[in-house]
Amino acid sequence: QVQLEESGGGLVQPGGSLRLSCSASGRTISTYMAWFRQTPGKEREFVAAMGGDTTDYVDSVKGRFAVSIDIRRNAMLLQMNSLKPEDTGVYYCANFGGGYWNSVSRRRPGQYVNWGQGTQVTVST
Repeated sequence: QVQLEESGGGLVQPGGSLRLSCSASGRTISTYMAWFRQTPGKEREFVAAMGGDTTDYVDSVKGRFAVSIDIRRNAMLLQMNSLKPEDTGVYYCANFGGGYWNSVSRRRPGQYVNWGQGTQVTVST
């Protein structure tokens, strides 16, 4: 069974950039995956997903974030630019667990498995 591990989080000033990595071990990384984020007291929020020839982003990060697969590293990446304080949270990656991949299902946390432990992103002065 694949294990996922996120890395690359940290403290950054507004307007800065970070690149998160979701490394897979135990199996070749899936091509149907997503990033979510969570802040205390709130539900896990969809950020970005990729599958087949489709990428999808929550409106608040469109034009600033980019998700990609690095086959050589067996990892999924999330390039985050022009970061804002509201981007703060713990970022998680996960595999799509099966079923039909569409604009609704790929945004639901319940459709995903093999969650990593998360990496903290803090955007603050």
